[in-house]
Amino acid sequence: MGTESMDGMLELAAEAFQARNFELAADIYECQLLGYSDPVVQQELLVRKADALAFDGKLSEAFETYQRASELDRLRPVQLENLLQCLSGLLRRKDRLAGRSDQPPAAEAVTERIGDDNTFACRICFGFLCEPVTLLCGHSFCKKCLEKETAETCCKGCEEDSLKETGVHEYKVNVVLSNLLSKWFPSQLKAFRLRREGNGLYAERKLEAALEKYNEAIHTAPKDHVLYSNRSKINFSLKRFEDALADANMACKLKPLWEKGHIRKAQALTALGKHEEALTEYLISITLNPESKLAKTEAQKLLSDLLQSVRDHVQKKILEDPSFLSSRTRVKSVLSSSTVGSVSSPRSKDYKTYINKSVTQSGISRDASATSIDDPSERQTCCKSKEETERSASINNQSSFLKRKHSGEKDDTTSEDGTIKRSKPDEQRNVGTTWGSVIADLIDPSDLECSLCMRLFYEPVTAPCGHTFCLKCLERCLDHNTTCPLCKEDLSEYLAQGQYSKTILMEDIICKYFPAELVDRQKLNEEEIAELSNLNKNVPIFVCTMAFPTVPCPLHIFEPCYRLMIRRCMETGTKQFGMCLSDPNKGFADYGCMLEIRNVESFADGRSVVDTIGRRRFKVVQHSQRDGYNTADIEYLEDIKVNGDAEAELQTLHDLVYDQALVWVNSLKAEQKERIVGHFGPMPEKDSDPQASPNGPSWCWWLLAVLPLEGRAQLPFLALTSLKDRLTGIRRVLLLMARNRSR
Repeated sequence: MGTESMDGMLELAAEAFQARNFELAADIYECQLLGYSDPVVQQELLVRKADALAFDGKLSEAFETYQRASELDRLRPVQLENLLQCLSGLLRRKDRLAGRSDQPPAAEAVTERIGDDNTFACRICFGFLCEPVTLLCGHSFCKKCLEKETAETCCKGCEEDSLKETGVHEYKVNVVLSNLLSKWFPSQLKAFRLRREGNGLYAERKLEAALEKYNEAIHTAPKDHVLYSNRSKINFSLKRFEDALADANMACKLKPLWEKGHIRKAQALTALGKHEEALTEYLISITLNPESKLAKTEAQKLLSDLLQSVRDHVQKKILEDPSFLSSRTRVKSVLSSSTVGSVSSPRSKDYKTYINKSVTQSGISRDASATSIDDPSERQTCCKSKEETERSASINNQSSFLKRKHSGEKDDTTSEDGTIKRSKPDEQRNVGTTWGSVIADLIDPSDLECSLCMRLFYEPVTAPCGHTFCLKCLERCLDHNTTCPLCKEDLSEYLAQGQYSKTILMEDIICKYFPAELVDRQKLNEEEIAELSNLNKNVPIFVCTMAFPTVPCPLHIFEPCYRLMIRRCMETGTKQFGMCLSDPNKGFADYGCMLEIRNVESFADGRSVVDTIGRRRFKVVQHSQRDGYNTADIEYLEDIKVNGDAEAELQTLHDLVYDQALVWVNSLKAEQKERIVGHFGPMPEKDSDPQASPNGPSWCWWLLAVLPLEGRAQLPFLALTSLKDRLTGIRRVLLLMARNRSR
């Protein structure tokens, strides 16, 4: 077979692989092996064939082919990338398949929030929320975690560009949240300070001193998974690998869906020579975070080592490993036992397939190579002596972990010294996964009161300065002044962004700890909304110009009282308010027109252009005011219909006046007509039935709006309920204008 023909077949195999015809690709690669004698090329063809077999679901044949390739020369980690992808995909598929029968309806919510600790957890470090900073999107994170995210612009909670809009260093600690967490969780805050001191000592390579700080921190906060993870790193650096594994086990028990805990565990297992178990932990990390470069790289290295050293057993070990079966049942038992207390660390394979929808919602997406002890994915080189390497090979050959029976997995756990023991049901129920219960005496609604309205926060919003207010309270303040009501920091940029997202954690706390107070607050708000939605009583009145039914009326809103009025019209959903002329005695005229908001275009300084159109006419029954703007009790006006001879006479008058109006419009100069059409639109067509609308023909109102009349002269037309009188009045105005023009 010629070289060109062979190259063509390889291209065909690659295309088949891309088209997911893996069986054809594998057959082609096997055939092509006969045409090449170069060991390097043969190995590459074997790897490609093995990749195709793996993706085709024939893992046993795939491992045999990988073995053949490794006999030619040691496989490079990068050559095993497809195998790694296939194995991690297998974990996900097996878990989904097993989860169809035993997944409870509320399991997604349970796994998304593993215990109460997630309420007060940072979604970057997954530890206790310390020095909380709230972003524009409403999500809160540790200030230190945000400062580490210098290369990121998206919020880890919602993927919005909250960090791009405002620099991290411009955000201040959320005052209310910080005070509340300090009051409710003093031990956790003490542990955080010890953790920070330990990190400083670790950076100075004072490992024993750092370990002492972390021992004290864990004694203070025994259910903080981040502390166990960091202490595992310290023990690893001190080459105390058994202790490192025990701490990593506890981190995984406290936070099963945390990528970093499984990476710590894999690193410790690798150092102890337990390569198969380490590989499984790295696979779990990849399923939790498919973008984890560290987990992928280390898993590829382990696969290469396993294929090289134990060729005869590796595929059997991986394929028959009980941990590859779905462990969703164990997941649920651990989650349901998330109570105060602690037990021994779990076995190394208890959390291998926690792969469901909540994994992608858990926010694990970091991948860096920094050397900080709190970095969730720092690269750690596992150095071993010659003796350790020999011991590793011995452990691999024994493959003791494969001999466990499925029936024993559910109740088995591994103690911190690495021995297997049977866990008692009572012990499992006492596993603690929370930061600790809040003492009832410390729960005080006054800790969550708005400093402006002095009531429980309703739709709390946190400004970049760190102060929190009710959404409506803050909006009203910013209508008058662009500075924070408490610290007077300039919030003009915050106002310009026009984004007032509710502080999610604050809402969660109020909903959870103050349900009765929240219900009362919601009732007050509903009553206020109902009152504001009434379009007969206390209807908001914009005192400005004349408005007519069916006629557009664009408005420029800049006064604080009218900003509030327009906002309320939008919030209630009515999108309507009244328009009246001013009156020196009463404040505004006795007749007006309801306007409906079609669109609002807001500007950075709080001003807005509101596009409205006239709807119904009304008569003012009572004048009043509310929060700085005018209101009124009103009753709506409708034209009185006529029948018989009066109807025929009305039709004749209607047609006559329409023709007169058309003559006058056509007599206008082109530039005048262009301005009128640009502002009010073209003149409406003549109505076939002039009495079809309760307001009469729309062309009448359009004409009144464009006629050069003062507002006081237009107002009587709005008050008329007789279409005949309105048409007669318009006819007189047109005749008068025609006489003036003839002169």
